[in-house]
Amino acid sequence: VELLQKHGIGISMTENGDPLENAVAERINGIIKQEYLDLGPARTFEEASHMLDCAVLLYNSQRPHSSISMLTPDEAHVATVPLTRMWKNYYRKRTPVNPHPDDDQLVNLSSDINLNL
Repeated sequence: VELLQKHGIGISMTENGDPLENAVAERINGIIKQEYLDLGPARTFEEASHMLDCAVLLYNSQRPHSSISMLTPDEAHVATVPLTRMWKNYYRKRTPVNPHPDDDQLVNLSSDINLNL
């Protein structure tokens, strides 16, 4: 973080720094890193920027996505047919512990604990 700040580079993070809070962006970043940017390090900022531009172009225009009927994102944006999810989710849908947090009052849990052991 200090190195980024030293060079005036903005940091993009979720509120709590938890990747699960922004799973879609994390998935895209991982694919770009693993499939498109693994040819070696860029020597200059311009080279890195060009590599990333090419990766995003390939990701959007040539890579079929299982979540959008095996179309590319570019094709899906102009599709006139309903998109069908082509992947399976093996995890049960998670429900929030507290779906309506504003409706509850805060509770001091330490007052409920009997410390006389």
